[in-house]
Amino acid sequence: MSEASKKIGVIIGSTRPNRIGDQVAALVKSILEGASSETALPSPPTLSIVDIASFNLPIFNETIMPAMVPAQGEFAYEHSKAWSAEIAKYDAYVFVTAEWNFGIPGGTKNAIDYLYHTWIGKPVMIVSYGIMGGLSASDALKKTLAGMHLQVMDTRVSLTFPDADPAQHNMSPGLLGAMGGKLIEPVADKWKAESKDEILKAYGELQAKLV
Repeated sequence: MSEASKKIGVIIGSTRPNRIGDQVAALVKSILEGASSETALPSPPTLSIVDIASFNLPIFNETIMPAMVPAQGEFAYEHSKAWSAEIAKYDAYVFVTAEWNFGIPGGTKNAIDYLYHTWIGKPVMIVSYGIMGGLSASDALKKTLAGMHLQVMDTRVSLTFPDADPAQHNMSPGLLGAMGGKLIEPVADKWKAESKDEILKAYGELQAKLV
């Protein structure tokens, strides 16, 4: 009997209504799926989108600490149970994060903080996007995930909005589109062309952890 394929969750790290996180995650997923046949694993991994926003997580409101679950108790609320069950499905993760005010979006950090043992030891690759490629968010996310004992891949992908105008607060057509919730085609095409190799390099590192 062949070994079941590994499951990888592609996590949308933005929860605001006007967002491009879902579109960036879909772009990254399409690149990864295009390379799925080139794997050292027994069978190509299965990639699934995980949308934090769909779980409607309030600011953490459980009385039990995540590190105590399940050894000393269980979550009380259905939203916590549903989020934990979803994350538990996967063998590895691809975090696609925006950058808000030089850091991780609050909804993303809150979602991470809901869980502990569910994440531990699993490999994760980080893809960030923003005016400066989301580098501050990437650094913060790496520190958080590594501190929670996930295996963060050395290669981290940063996607920068092109044609920024320093005289206009780094505004660009791509950023303007993003503010309205649209990843415009020229930006998507540029990211695919210029960042594909780096995305696949990080993905190769991720798959190596699953062998």
